[in-house]
Amino acid sequence: MRKVKMLDLSEQYSNMRDEMLQTIDEVIGSSQFILGSHVKKLENDIAQFSNVSNGIGVGNGSDAIHIALQAAGIKEGDEVITTPFTFFATAGSIVRAGAVPVFVDIDPITFNIDPEKIEDAITNKTKAIIPVHLYGQMADMDKIAVIAQKYELAIIEDAAQAIGAEYNGKKPGEIGTAATYSFFPTKNLGAYGDGGMIVTSDDSVAEKSRVIRVHGSKPKYYHHVLGYNSRLDEIQAAILNVKFKKLPDFGKQRRERASFYSQGLKGISNFVTTPVEKEGNYHVFHQYTLRVSKRDELQQFLKENGIDSMIYYPMPLHVQPVFENLGYKKGDFPLAEKAAEEALSLPMYPELKQEDQTYVIEKIIEFYKE
Repeated sequence: MRKVKMLDLSEQYSNMRDEMLQTIDEVIGSSQFILGSHVKKLENDIAQFSNVSNGIGVGNGSDAIHIALQAAGIKEGDEVITTPFTFFATAGSIVRAGAVPVFVDIDPITFNIDPEKIEDAITNKTKAIIPVHLYGQMADMDKIAVIAQKYELAIIEDAAQAIGAEYNGKKPGEIGTAATYSFFPTKNLGAYGDGGMIVTSDDSVAEKSRVIRVHGSKPKYYHHVLGYNSRLDEIQAAILNVKFKKLPDFGKQRRERASFYSQGLKGISNFVTTPVEKEGNYHVFHQYTLRVSKRDELQQFLKENGIDSMIYYPMPLHVQPVFENLGYKKGDFPLAEKAAEEALSLPMYPELKQEDQTYVIEKIIEFYKE
């Protein structure tokens, strides 16, 4: 039986192995392990890539959101509007910052937050919006920016899945107050461990973020704010510097594979809805996510035929037990709930072979024609 993995990093590593081992050896030989030259280079390069003036490397993508919120002035009792259809870290970071997540339903076409519903959720306690650029496509940032300006709200873009994505020619961080990236190994730009970054052109947010990531100290051993130990590791930064040079190619390869899937699945549109790239967007396909009927049965069928798939995400945040105190219930956000019942992500990575994609397509068609 053919086996198609959700993600296989082995070929990517093989192609970069010599350079990877050399750069890791350089870091170890330098004995410079914390906030050294490799971190500074990555911060500068990703800031430039994102068309902003500051990059602040932190320990992981979740900390990036948390620190960016705190640096933007979010405090206990404030409300932050976001989507219920995202990874837990988005809302978890709001709570860790002392604030209250307020959910708004999604656009059923992109799975991103619906800007038309944001204004109704704003109160006098609302201080920020976190749009999540889910699966690699940016949210409708022009509309969100108008709302944020009207109500004087910060925008912290959760771009964990969207490094390299564009919205009307602009990248994460250009429109919002700040954007946050994750370098978790599965991401489009993935480390060999945890890592994250905040990118911003707001120098005040950048400076506060740099202080917060080192226990809130400036100068060293003098603490004016409560911070954390959340620094991007020097070895991980060195690894990311090697991979970063290939990031535009990774994005193009993902887009090519997404197009191949979509072409192959056109004939079963009664059962399968392929991803839609909105006009003006450059989708980098961190995930290739379908809407499908009989989702759980299809996933089981694919598994029996050696094909990996994933459900991102099976339970929206507003009905997660940990957020029961927020007072939401099933039915409050029907579009997010419907997406949680229908979304299925197929194998997607730059080195994915066309013959493997063909096999996946054939098996999906076989399932619905039975």
